[in-house]
Amino acid sequence: MIQHLQTERLHLRKMTTNDAASLFTIWSDPEVTEFMNISNFTTQDQTEEMITFLDQLAQDHKAIRFSIIEKMTGEIIGSCGYNSLDFENEKAEIGYEIARDHWGKGYAPEAISSLIDYAFNTLHFHRIEAKVGPENVNSIKVLDKLGFIHEGTLRQCEKSKDSFIDLNMYSRLKTD
Repeated sequence: MIQHLQTERLHLRKMTTNDAASLFTIWSDPEVTEFMNISNFTTQDQTEEMITFLDQLAQDHKAIRFSIIEKMTGEIIGSCGYNSLDFENEKAEIGYEIARDHWGKGYAPEAISSLIDYAFNTLHFHRIEAKVGPENVNSIKVLDKLGFIHEGTLRQCEKSKDSFIDLNMYSRLKTD
């Protein structure tokens, strides 16, 4: 499975426990985690546990998560990856978050573009999905910019922070 992806300004590297301190700063911010399916973390141990869990998924070829590193500074500014990899149906679901200090700089679309390229051209997948809360306007703008199509709303399809939530389903096909 891929360990690194590069863009003009970003280096995406498979997440490791060495990234825990930087990722804790991001995942402990309630504004960053507002639309994620986790509550903001309160200890770095939670971050290390999450990274270990994600690493196991990667070893099982079920998912992979990358730390997003700004090339110019070497700073971890977020994470992204394939929340699920379905080789049988040639599709993946993507997810991403960026540290609040780096919002609005175009990093999310840049990072996601590399995931799209890898999924279509290296994994030879046919479909990429993203599930986004209807109120997550900024994430919806990222997906629109990248040519994703809104397919509909999945009503109360997942439990997040003890409540059932609606999620909008977006997709992009290799043929789009």
